[in-house]
Formats: sequence, structure tokens, C-alpha cells
Amino acid sequence: MAAPSMGGVSLPRGNGQTVRLPRGASLTDLAERIGAQPAALVTALFHLGEMVTATQSVNDETLQLLGAEIDWDIQVVSPEDEDRELLETFDLTFGDEEGDEDDWSARPPVVTVMGHVDHGKTKLLDALRHTNVVAKEAGGITQHIGAYQIVTELDGVERPITFIDTPGHESFTAMRARGAKVTDIVVLVVAADDGVMPQTVEALNHAQAAEVPIVVAVNKIDKEGANPAKIRQQLTEYGLVAEEYGGETMFVDVSATTRQGLEELEAAVLLTADASLDLRANTEQDPQGVVIEGKLDKGRGPVATVLVQRGTLRQGDSIVAGDAYGRVRSLLDEHGNKLKEALPARPVQVVGLTSVPRAGDTFLVVEEDRTARQIADRRQARIRNAQNAQARKRISLEDLDAALKESRELNLIIKGDNSGTVEALEEALMKIEVSDDLSLRVIHRGVGGITKSDIDLALADDVIVLGFNVRAEGQATELANREGVDVRYYSVIYQAIEEIEAALKGMLKPEFEEVQLGTAEVREVFRVPRIGNVAGSLVRSGTIVRNSKARLIRDGAVVADNLSVDSLRRFKDDATEVREGYECGIGLGSFNDIKVDDVIETFELREKPRT
Repeated sequence: MAAPSMGGVSLPRGNGQTVRLPRGASLTDLAERIGAQPAALVTALFHLGEMVTATQSVNDETLQLLGAEIDWDIQVVSPEDEDRELLETFDLTFGDEEGDEDDWSARPPVVTVMGHVDHGKTKLLDALRHTNVVAKEAGGITQHIGAYQIVTELDGVERPITFIDTPGHESFTAMRARGAKVTDIVVLVVAADDGVMPQTVEALNHAQAAEVPIVVAVNKIDKEGANPAKIRQQLTEYGLVAEEYGGETMFVDVSATTRQGLEELEAAVLLTADASLDLRANTEQDPQGVVIEGKLDKGRGPVATVLVQRGTLRQGDSIVAGDAYGRVRSLLDEHGNKLKEALPARPVQVVGLTSVPRAGDTFLVVEEDRTARQIADRRQARIRNAQNAQARKRISLEDLDAALKESRELNLIIKGDNSGTVEALEEALMKIEVSDDLSLRVIHRGVGGITKSDIDLALADDVIVLGFNVRAEGQATELANREGVDVRYYSVIYQAIEEIEAALKGMLKPEFEEVQLGTAEVREVFRVPRIGNVAGSLVRSGTIVRNSKARLIRDGAVVADNLSVDSLRRFKDDATEVREGYECGIGLGSFNDIKVDDVIETFELREKPRT
């Protein structure tokens, strides 16, 4: 049955049938699913006030708007569902499966360290690992995720624990959330001298949403003004009641500086794991897990830090991680030592991928390199389509003309030292809100140094290049300097956000506000040859200034606007301004419709400062 004609175009009516589409699908994709002509869908959207081409990625709202019009229930498949369906086409699944009981064995707990910025999370991990990560971080703020495994003793038995360190700045909310999703236990770090802060609550919400046990580390107890009891009291408001108060949450007082309480913290983590969790994994299944971070190493190429969640990852395996794939050339632990295999809950660096995967991507091992490449290619196309649909700004026909004249956007290229940082920086920048007629667009993002091809891309369309913990390489610097490409380097994320926000505000049209200068009452009208009518007036308030803007008011209504005080005289002399209480002659240029008792109001437009 055909739908009613829309501008002479007939479309197949769905009668409420469901059609599933991937995020960022085009009208051509929809046309194939419902048996319509792409041109007909383009025309249908045109009549709905949307300008879209047949092959352009379309956002979710526009697809559903079109679906409602032609009576099809269009469901946009989530990335997770789409990935699941993609794997099913290769007879693969992601997630735990049943297996032989003999193949299951105990695994270490995966612990995520969370908390407010500057409460000592990384320093606490330093103390646990006897290393110094903090000294390498700009501004003392962790800029990327790290995963490490330590071995401790409980009841005379050596027990490994895997720690994930999440960044402290609020812009890394997404990465912190991913940290909670891959974890078994959260260690919430709160400074004893500072108390519960906004990011403490934010981290707590992520942990509770992930439904994982929480151990609270009350840090900095060696500092003056430390009050661990206050921390326990504050956290009861958020549902964390200490064991000593009759609750179930273990609180441990620690000091990363003096190393006090570290053994107790490790014991609390293991006891919580033993009491609340059954931590076992199948070591014989096909290896799967999550990418913790990715970076581009000059000597080794793309390197991904992955956390194995099931199976045993071995050297030589064909692996696909997000839209990257390859054969595992080597496995390295956090100290750079080579490993032959990685068991569940083991963080390990994988060398041999074709590109850098994103933090939070899932990885899995497949039998053939060809299968890995096909899955990666399809994921890459899906990600690209979704990004294109997200980047596309909806333009209605009414706004089209104005949009073409006023298409102002700030284009960026973001390069960083690892994928998680690049993604978090992009997400933070896209949340900047300035004005509806101004947009921010990231035309390229990547891991590694700024290359000549990045500068070539920037030349095409007034692009600003952001380098986060990376620099321009070789010819790129020379080309950027010669062509005047704006390349900016950052090592702390909030500095980048502040500068881009300032740049966006600088692109805005100036906003003006009207400031009244003075009013004058017309007492008499004089006819002056070659000039026209001049208003003999008494200044009632403020000051009448020559060349200022003016409007004429008669009986409380505006008779004429957009006038200007072309001439201003005091008796026979020209005047620059005349103040309240004095008489003057005012000429309003070629405007002569002036009558006695009219009021001349003068004003100026002043630019409003941006806040």
C-alpha cells in the first residue's frame, strides 16, 4: 500500500512495521530496507523541512521524524547491539560463556582507584607499586589511564591485585565511567584534610551504577587538620556506612607519603573480594577483554594496554580491538618485560596492531587474520558514519539562507599521546556551549605526533591543530610556520578547554545594548534654508550629544527611529553636547516631521562584554 503523495512522491507505507538501522545510516540504507527509491526519501524530507542528500549520514532524530511520516517504526541500533550483531555474523560472541568446570580458575580482583582531583590517587598507587608516576604527569593531574598488577600477601599466601588508575580531572568522566565498568572493586580515595568533594560524589555515582563493592581509602591522615571521622560521617549521607558504625563498607586510614595503612588497604580489597565476589574466569575460551588505553610508540608503533577478561591471550594470536586489528607480535607487562601469555585480570601491553584503538573498546581473538580485518573494517565504517551523523547540524528550510550566509564554525584537529586522552578532550570540547549560530567541529583526531598530512588538512579550511603531549614532527613544523597554521600545544586538559572556549567567544558577533544619553522636549520648530526643520528644544534629562542616534516620540509613541543628531547649536554657536536644563537647536538631518511637544530621545549602542 502506497503512502499519500508528498509533492508527487509516493512512498511505501510501513503500517507500523519496525526497521532497524545502524547509527549514522543514510537515506539509501533506509530505502534498501523498505523498498523505496532514495530520491523519494530525499524529497519527503525536503517537504518536512530537512535538507539531506541520499548518501549523507542522518542523525537519529531526522530518521525517526521521517519514519513517523511514512508510518515506519525506525529503531536506531545502539553501538553495543550493532557490535553484537556484527560478531554474530562471524559466529562470535562477546561475554562469558559456559564451559568445562575444569577450565575455570580463580583470578585476581580488578580494582579501580577513583576520587576527587588532588586527593592523592596516583600517589597512593605509587606507594603501592614503589614507583613514581606523579612526577611524569603535568600539573600533578593524571592525564591517562594506567593499569598495573601488584602482588601482596594475605594469611601467608601471595595474592595478585590489578589496579586501574583513572584520571582525576572532571573532563575525563567518560573514561572514569569505563574504569568502573571493567572493575570488580572500587577504591574511593578521599583526603582526610579536605572531605567529600564534587568529583568524589561523581566517582561514587559511577561505582554505584556499576554495582561494584566499594572500599574507602581515607588518604593524607598524616597532614595537619586531618579528620578521618568526619569523612566517615560525610559518606554515610551517600549510603557508605563504615563497618565500625554497623555498616558493610570497609574504611582504611592511609598515608601515601608515610606508607601508613597500605598493607591494611590491600587486605581490605582482598577480604572484600573474597566476601562479596566469586572471582573466577574460564582460561580456555577464546581470549576477550577491554582496551584500557592506546598510544603510538615511536619504536613499536601502535601499542594498546588491554585487560584480559576471559581466556588466555598469547603471542601470535589474531586480535581485533575496536576498529584496529593485527597479530600479537609481543606481550609486555607494565615494566616492559616480555610475556608469553596473559591470563584473565592481567593488564598487558599488546604490540602488533595496525592502528591505535580507543580506550574502552573491546578486543577479541579470532582464528584468521582475514576475519579480524573484516570486523575492524565494518567497525571503522560504523564509527565513521556515527561521527558524521553527530557532526551534521540540522538545518531547516527556513534557516537555510541564513545558515549559508552565517555558517561560522571552529574546525579542530586533535592529536594526543594516547587514545583515551584524545577522546576525553574531544568530548569536553564538544560540550562547550556558546551560541546557536556557532559550532565546533573536530575534522580529524588521532594518536601520535602532528604530521605533515595533518598540516595539509588544516590548510584546507582554517583549522586549529591541538597537540596534547605531542609535538609537530619534522616538515610539519616548517610547513605550519610557512603557511601560518595555528598549532597549539597543551599538557593539561583544562588549559585547552579554556583557550578553545575563549576562541569561540571571540568568533561571536558582538552584542550591543542601548544606553540612553538624554531627552529633549521640542518647544518651537524653525525652518532653516538648505537645512530643513530645526527643533528648538529644552534638554529634560541627561545630555544631548552631536552625531548620537536618536528617535522621535509623539504622544508616547515612536514616530521615527534610526535618526541621528546631525546638527546641534547653542544660540548661534555649534555645540558638541548640551546638558540637562539648557536650550538648544537640534537638527535631525533630512527628517522634517517635527512638531511642538515632541520628545527627542538620544542613545548610543555599547558592546556588551562576553561572560
